[in-house]
Formats: sequence, structure tokens, C-alpha cells
Amino acid sequence: MARTAVPRRLTWRVARLTETRTETPTAETLVFDVPDWPGHAAGQHVDVRLTAEDGYSAQRSYSIAAPADGDRVELTVQRVPDGEVSSYLAGGLSRGDPVEIRGPVGGWFVWRPESTAPVLLVAGGSGIVPLTAMIRARGQAGSRTPFRLVYSVRTPADRYYRAELRRGAPGLDVAYLYTREAPDGGRPPGRLTVADLNSHGWPADFEPDCFVCGPTGFVETAADLLLALGHDARKIKTERFGPTGG
Repeated sequence: MARTAVPRRLTWRVARLTETRTETPTAETLVFDVPDWPGHAAGQHVDVRLTAEDGYSAQRSYSIAAPADGDRVELTVQRVPDGEVSSYLAGGLSRGDPVEIRGPVGGWFVWRPESTAPVLLVAGGSGIVPLTAMIRARGQAGSRTPFRLVYSVRTPADRYYRAELRRGAPGLDVAYLYTREAPDGGRPPGRLTVADLNSHGWPADFEPDCFVCGPTGFVETAADLLLALGHDARKIKTERFGPTGG
């Protein structure tokens, strides 16, 4: 008799901060130890819940920044002005402090090492986080799948993971686009264009898997540009975020 798949019930787990790394003046990477963590795929996210002594709680969703590694869960959090959760996580936590984490969440916006199609990653701002998890998962698996990253960010100072992406890896090409301030001699500041994706992405006839993450307007623009370049809509996966109160 065939068995019916039973959906896994997500539960809250107590996570403790073990390490922090500064990424930009407003963003920090937080590494948590989460006992009995079930593992995750690159591209998934978690819910984080904070509870005050009076019982008030607030929760937000954050993309996981690194592939599965035992009980280790890595998040990169950008402080949002007046954000009640992000301001506490990125600046208010000390090593050993607990938070509650639930996940992993999502199964569509993921990259798996067994995939062999070329990959195009298109990131806007902090949308780089789950895409970096995919880059790291590629390295962890020793995959030779070719990756291209187009990373749009306001200024050079706002780039996440700058040393890691600067070093790169065989088969990984990175192109930076700046919207407010750009280094001299490079592409003038401006928003993502069809020429950018045509120059730095894969030709549509290569049938790449395209992952786009960032603010809603950026994601919609990037997806439309990819369609205009002839990419198959079924190969374009998007993840967007908007104001949540931080």
C-alpha cells in the first residue's frame, strides 16, 4: 500500500548566538547554534521570534546565508530604521544570547548541487543573502556548475561578503552594478537594465536557472528584463521582500 506523505510540522527551536561578523555599517552576519536543526537547502529562510519579559513577541523572516552545516544556522541581518527586530539582532545580541528560530521554510526558491544547468543570480541589495548561500553550497559540494552573479547595490560600501566575492571561485563570475555611487572609470550609477543582463548574464539559449532576489520593484524589473531577453518563464525563480517593520 502506498504511503501518503505527511508534511513536516515546523517547530520553534531555541538558538544561541555563537559568532558575529560585520558586513556593512548597517548589516551583520549572525551565526547560531540550533540543537537538532533538521538541515536546509540553499535559498530557504527561517522565522525568527523575539519575546519580551512581559510576553510581547515579534517575528520576522530572514534568508539563510550559508548551506547546511550540522546545527549551524547563519543569517545576515540589515538594521532597519526603527526596526524592533532587526535593530536587536544586528547590534543588540551578545554571544550566548537566545532567540527562537523556526524553519527551514520554502522549497521552490532553492538551488541543489545535483543541478547541472548554468545559474544566473541577480541580487538587489540584501537580496544577495540567499544567493550567497547558493554560491557557498556550490563550493561545499565541489560542483562545477557555472555561476554568474549580477549584484546591484547602492554604493561599494554597501556590498555584502565583499572579501569572499572578491576572491571568487573557478566558474563564478561576479558583476557589480551601483545605483547611487560608482568607482571612477566603471559603469555610471544607475538601475538594472537589459544591457546589464545581456552583458553579464547567460544567453537564453543556454537555458540557465535564474534566481532573482531583492526589493519588489527590483525583482519585477529584473524578471521582465529576463523575459525580454528570451528566458523561459519557468526557469526564472524570484524571491522578494518589502517593508515589514524590521
